[in-house]
Amino acid sequence: MRIAVAGLHTECSTYNPVLAREADFRVLRGPSMLKDGYFDFLTHFPAEFITILHARAIAGGPVERGIYARWKAEILDGIRAALPLDGVYLALHGAMFVEGLFDAEGDFIAAVRDVVGPEVLIAASYDLHGNISQRIVDNLDIFSTYRTAPHIDVPDTMRRAVTMLVRALRTGQRPVLAWAPVPVLLPGERTSTQDEPARSFYAQLHDAEDPGGIWDASFQVGYVWADEPRATACAVITGTNKAAMAEAARRLAQDYWDIREGFVFGTKVGSIEDCVGWAMAAGIGPVVLAESGDNPTGGGVGDRAEVLAELIARKAQGVVFAGIADRAATEAAYAAGVGQVVSLSIGASLDPSSKPVRADAEVVFLLETDNGLLREAVVRIGGVDLVLTARRRPFHNMADFTRLGLDPRTADIVVVKSGYLSPDLGPIANPSLMALSPGVVDQFVERLERKHKSKPQYPFDTDFAFTPDVRWSKRAK
Repeated sequence: MRIAVAGLHTECSTYNPVLAREADFRVLRGPSMLKDGYFDFLTHFPAEFITILHARAIAGGPVERGIYARWKAEILDGIRAALPLDGVYLALHGAMFVEGLFDAEGDFIAAVRDVVGPEVLIAASYDLHGNISQRIVDNLDIFSTYRTAPHIDVPDTMRRAVTMLVRALRTGQRPVLAWAPVPVLLPGERTSTQDEPARSFYAQLHDAEDPGGIWDASFQVGYVWADEPRATACAVITGTNKAAMAEAARRLAQDYWDIREGFVFGTKVGSIEDCVGWAMAAGIGPVVLAESGDNPTGGGVGDRAEVLAELIARKAQGVVFAGIADRAATEAAYAAGVGQVVSLSIGASLDPSSKPVRADAEVVFLLETDNGLLREAVVRIGGVDLVLTARRRPFHNMADFTRLGLDPRTADIVVVKSGYLSPDLGPIANPSLMALSPGVVDQFVERLERKHKSKPQYPFDTDFAFTPDVRWSKRAK
């Protein structure tokens, strides 16, 4: 069996003013995809995989239209060249927004379907914060999404999608999709599967599956920072028993609706001023303070400096702050050199709605790299060791700190631009705090402007009724 593999994987806040461009993506082409750890699991399946192109980036702003058009054309050309095919596997995120184009995944998947025709099976894997549309469902045969947030089951989800595709091709069975939208759209930080009620809700998904009729039960939280009509929670069921699929989709949709008011933040939250004050008064550590409104992995810009300003104003000590994206400030630190003091304007280099911090900083560490975009500097401002980066990036793993000579485990306060904490940082938090800070991924979603919401949707609207409506792929007819 011959299976083509491709994908465009990113998450885009429509509130983010910074376009995602080619340099922001990690692009793999052809056989190199099978040598990469992300796709090497494919070598364990009894199939011939024709790997074409996969572009992946951390969350950010809308994707530049020309880049999307070029990569889409390259993938379609690669699929045409690989014909005849038995199947296609698309590794996606599901919350891509291309400038000037609603439902980017719908556009992409439909274009793939047009190339391969109606008989070739198409499977997709998704992030649970991706968004679904009828157009997407109509052009897929197989679907699976993450079941954990923070996402620790990415490889499992990708394998599950490919396993179903190989099973269908081997047995001759042709699964179909059903889905049930739920008018709820919440941020990931209120629906983390580490906390209730999401933990119990996602634990039941496997129980809905039946090897004889329901191949996969998935549930999308959706991506709230995309102001487009398709943004919603929904159940998505892959299978061959339509009656069982309809019942599963209906039940999951109703269950999610029934618990909607139980979704709350899994940690202590407050304003920037509140959280900095609590952190400084804790007397234990390390306190891990997440600056949620500017979280790069949620689509934030990553260059806001309000938390830094508050720490400096309060003369906080023992702080590791990772980090602020500011290429000019980073370059200035490199030009000055380790041990030198340099006057810097920090932050607000990308997001015009924020304000910079001006300070004299001692350069204490410079990462050795030949690539200017990968430069990272550690500067000291009073009691704050601040990481400056030439490009937007998160700091979630312990190695992100130790490679810069920093150890968050020995700090009094660790600040990261994050929402819920990563598996590396969560266990060391003593305690964890989350600032409901301003930014393009504002966790106070009720104050977001929603221009493209056509129907009532919780939590933006609260006084309306809901009855699940199961919808089918046109391929199910």
